[in-house]
Amino acid sequence: MSATITQVEAAQPASSPVSRRRRLLRPAAAVIAGVLLYLSFPPRPLWWLVLPGFALLGWVLHRRRLRSGFGLGLLAGLGFMLPLLHWTGEEVGPVPWLALAAAEALFIAVGCIGVAAVSRLAWWPVWAAAVWALDEAVRARMPFGGFPWGKIAFGQADSVFLPLAAVGGTPLLSFAVVLCGFGLGEAVRQFRAYRRTGTLPRSALAAAAVTVLVPVAGALAALPLVDDSAEDGTATVAAIQGNVPRLGLDFNSQRRAVLDNHVRRTEQLAREVKEGKVPRPDFVLWPENSSDLDPYRNADARIVIDDAVKAIGVPTVIGAVIEPDTGNLRNTLIQWDPKKGPVDTYDKRHIQPFGEYMPMRSVARIFSSDVDRVQRDFGPGKKVGVFDLAGTNVGLVTCYEAAFDDAVRDTVMHGGQLIAVPSNNATFGRSEMTYQQLAMSRVRAVEHSRSVVVPVTSGVSAVIRPDGTIVQQTKLFTPDALVDEVPLRSSLTPATRMGPLPEGVLALIAVAGLGLVAVRSARTRRSR
Repeated sequence: MSATITQVEAAQPASSPVSRRRRLLRPAAAVIAGVLLYLSFPPRPLWWLVLPGFALLGWVLHRRRLRSGFGLGLLAGLGFMLPLLHWTGEEVGPVPWLALAAAEALFIAVGCIGVAAVSRLAWWPVWAAAVWALDEAVRARMPFGGFPWGKIAFGQADSVFLPLAAVGGTPLLSFAVVLCGFGLGEAVRQFRAYRRTGTLPRSALAAAAVTVLVPVAGALAALPLVDDSAEDGTATVAAIQGNVPRLGLDFNSQRRAVLDNHVRRTEQLAREVKEGKVPRPDFVLWPENSSDLDPYRNADARIVIDDAVKAIGVPTVIGAVIEPDTGNLRNTLIQWDPKKGPVDTYDKRHIQPFGEYMPMRSVARIFSSDVDRVQRDFGPGKKVGVFDLAGTNVGLVTCYEAAFDDAVRDTVMHGGQLIAVPSNNATFGRSEMTYQQLAMSRVRAVEHSRSVVVPVTSGVSAVIRPDGTIVQQTKLFTPDALVDEVPLRSSLTPATRMGPLPEGVLALIAVAGLGLVAVRSARTRRSR
């Protein structure tokens, strides 16, 4: 019977409609898998779509040849990254967006080669999820310092798996979600095999069940680590959103208007406090780039900032661009005291390539003339930012840095009882970018068990509890001020204590799996 079917299939023309559909099935499924990953990210509350996304990707890559794994992985990567990173072309056109999305998709394609390779091993979902975690680790570090955007963990701010962030950080959270997705795919595959053959190997059944159930059970077991109680009392914090004159890159041409907007909203808050409409804050947070006029060089900027801080009467963090006489610009947060003026600074350490500095300028200019908007590069800071604001140790993470594990963890390890993420998303308009970044801050809140306050020039600004819930947030492109009493905490989660260790362990598992595949392949070649 099987021989007859084989003869019929062999006789079927390669260009027949059935044959063409079969050839297109896996490529189409790869694209759909990537799109499902994208749809699982904010602002959509559809985090669970990541599971069928990886189940489908697992089916696409299972036992494929390495070359096929690369091609199918590239299609999945494009289906994921093209829509996810669409905001990068908001004001500079499609070419930089397409270039970045293609580069990130290439990383995913290389990772999918590894997934295809280890899919021939027993318990392959474990090896494959570790390979994905390794791929995310590499993508977060290179080139130009890495680009962690699109890490699976960042789409899980509303998911049942979120407590795992407190156990092993974003690497473990990503691993668990991917493992569960691949496990679901393996369970479906085994069920289909059972319907065909009537038999179900116990080992295969165990692998499918364990890889689905263990991540869920682990997340439930980690729930006690998610705690928003006040260990060190509370602090009343204000986040100022002054808004910008207009959307897009040209908002920088009205730097004084941006500064005046934040001054005006702070002075309005001071009046509201005086009238008893809102509680008096212990300190105030302005966003990144709230003063693109250097207050050390521009007397007018210094005066209006000082007046606003004196009006509110509490320590205030100002986001400013500092222009030294020589060397690079600095993206700086300034601790401004109402009596002493500027008393401390933090320079952004993870600066954005092709945004705050321009690597390979002559090459980048081929893709977009907008590279020349960056006429003087920013330079990275070197020290960890923790300000003592009215007795509260506030860890500082500037905008883009929220995507980097070490940048956030360092502030907590240096005593941060609360995390502030001053940001500027005005150049990305009303795109999904601000919601994607806000989700990162929610994951960081659970990862380190800290309140997180996010002041943004144009929104969305927010106050986040240590359990990841948003208690206040603003609307886009609306002047506003958030005032809230937040819990302060000093205990360290296992994720904070272990630092990069979970990621290192997952990388070793991935390398071990790939090494095992290589050894088996070598033995097979020698036996021929």
